[in-house]
Amino acid sequence: MKQLEIFKALSNKTRLEILLWLKDPATSFPEQVHAGFEVGVCVGEIQKKAGLTQSTVSEYLSILQRAGLVSSTRVGQWTYYKRNEETFIELSKIIESDI
Repeated sequence: MKQLEIFKALSNKTRLEILLWLKDPATSFPEQVHAGFEVGVCVGEIQKKAGLTQSTVSEYLSILQRAGLVSSTRVGQWTYYKRNEETFIELSKIIESDI
C-alpha cells in the first residue's frame, strides 16, 4: 500500500468530500439514480456537485485513483468512479496497528 500517496490524497477538503459522496452515491447523486451505480458515478455529476472546473475535478479523481482510493470504468464517452473499499479496509488496519 502506498501510504504516503494515500495520506496526500486525503489532505484536500474537496477530495475528502468526493470520497464521502461516493460512499453513499444514491443519496449524494440522486439525479443519477435512473442509471444505477453499479459502475460508479459519472464524472460530470461529481463535477457539478463539487462546483469546480472539469479539469480540476479530473485531476482530483486522478490523484484519488493513483492512491488506490477510487477506481474508474469507461462506458462509451463517459467515465464513472467508485470507491475502492478494499483500500479503505487496508488503511484502517494500518491506522489501527502501525500508527
